[in-house]
Amino acid sequence: MSRLAQTAGLTDIQREILATVRDFVDKEILPVATELEHRDEYPTRIVDGLKELGLFGLMIPEEYGGLGESLLTYALCVEEIARGWMSVSGIINTHFIVAYMLKRHGTEEQRATFLPRMAAGEVRGAFSMSEPGLGSDVAAITSKGIRDGDSYVLNGQKMWLTNGGTSSLVAVLCRSDEGHPEGTAPHRSMTTFLVEKEPGFGEVRPGLTIPGKIDKMGYKGVDTTELIMDGLRIPANRVLGGATGRGFYQMMDGVEVGRVNVAARGCGVAQRAFELGVSYAQQRHTFGKPIAEHQAIQFKLAEMATKVEAAHAMMVNAARKKDSGERNDLEAGMAKYLASEYCKEVVEDAFRIHGGYGFSKEYEIERLYREAPMLLIGEGTAEIQKMIIGRRLLEEYRFQG
Repeated sequence: MSRLAQTAGLTDIQREILATVRDFVDKEILPVATELEHRDEYPTRIVDGLKELGLFGLMIPEEYGGLGESLLTYALCVEEIARGWMSVSGIINTHFIVAYMLKRHGTEEQRATFLPRMAAGEVRGAFSMSEPGLGSDVAAITSKGIRDGDSYVLNGQKMWLTNGGTSSLVAVLCRSDEGHPEGTAPHRSMTTFLVEKEPGFGEVRPGLTIPGKIDKMGYKGVDTTELIMDGLRIPANRVLGGATGRGFYQMMDGVEVGRVNVAARGCGVAQRAFELGVSYAQQRHTFGKPIAEHQAIQFKLAEMATKVEAAHAMMVNAARKKDSGERNDLEAGMAKYLASEYCKEVVEDAFRIHGGYGFSKEYEIERLYREAPMLLIGEGTAEIQKMIIGRRLLEEYRFQG
């Protein structure tokens, strides 16, 4: 166990879970991650292993067959998994956002229907807000769900679904004007629909098409897709929470969990980059000694380690805040912003330490160099996080004049 990124105040159970996950990462993920990533191959055996460990049910309550653990436990597990291969942490992230939304906002029938199978890994979750023309402007969503008897008919195109192909349950945010007259604020006329589908690509159920995987610079292995709805009919009992108009708030609650997850992923990738950098610096010799003994490299290592430690501390704080039941959008925004930026910087410094070899696909740092940029935009760009942080700070420090 490294000295960096330690977490005080963990229970024996939490420490046992983390030790098990770290052992799994060292034995089952790190040895194969780069090879699978270069082939853009879905890590089926790794996912099956996570299923056997019970990680798909980590935060799902025990009454539904899960382990009932906290967001902190989950975030620390994600940190370990991302240290092995960030794509694997992405596979469980969207699953847990959907499970969390069901736990917090679903009807009892919806929880009983989905959560036990999600805990067992039999149902895999994905969630969908973004569209081709909207980016961070969630209020500009154009996909619609129109009431038709005891069903809703969904039409529209969604973008950037992690697990879009392999999932069997997608939480989809659409505009629904039922009961919300013209002129209603956009965020008050959105609804989350729970869409069940077959895993795979093409037409996965009548009216629903997953065209195929988007070819990406990094973050490979995990499938990122579009989702096209054309007359997709959904029963009315698949409106999350049983009432329309709550979708924006449900999604934002889930995204707070997602931002802690992205912060944890940034911490894990940064830790691995530091490990690779500090190891290579002790093996590579120039001018008659290991480059780790050159002051310039020691300065880099010092900065990298400090950033790893700071990002981890902020991520832990955001997770604990959410677990306490308090509002944590400020802390989650800060953690996501800092961890993703520091991750990029630590990875780049490790890349520089490797010199020309960092450009070779034979070295693991090349993969991390392509993966880190995704964290800068996932679950909201740095600019979005700064807007959230700035607005919350003005609420907390409002001038009394």
